[in-house]
Amino acid sequence: MLYTEILNENRDFLRLYKKGRSTASKYSVIYVRPNGFPYNRLGITAGKKIGNAVHRNRAKRIIRLAYQRAEAELPVGIDIVIVARAPICEISSGVYCHYMGKYAVPEIMRLYRMFPVYGNISGLRRSR
Repeated sequence: MLYTEILNENRDFLRLYKKGRSTASKYSVIYVRPNGFPYNRLGITAGKKIGNAVHRNRAKRIIRLAYQRAEAELPVGIDIVIVARAPICEISSGVYCHYMGKYAVPEIMRLYRMFPVYGNISGLRRSR
C-alpha cells in the first residue's frame, strides 16, 4: 500500500469509533477521521458474526484488496477503519472492489470534508 500504514492499537480504534464519522452499507461499515500525519492508517475488523476464521480472513482479504485498488483516489492524512458485515463473504472480490471505487471512496471524501480541520497537517484552521 502506497500511503498507508496498519492501524493496530486498540486506543486508535476506540478513538475512531467515538470521534470519527461513519457510513454503513450492506457489506461494511466505514469509519473516517483525519489523523494529522502525511500518510493514511487502515484498520480492518471482522467479528465472529461473520463466521469462522476462514470467512473472517476472506472478508479481510477482500477489503484489503479493494482498499489497495482505491487508495490513490483517497486523500492523504486520514484514519480509516472498515468493519466487515456478513454479506461480504457471499460476494466476489470484484464486486466489493467495484463498490469501493464507486460508492465508498466518494462517501469517505464526503465524511472527511465534514471535519472542521482537514487536509492540513499542522492542525491550523483552514482559511476561508
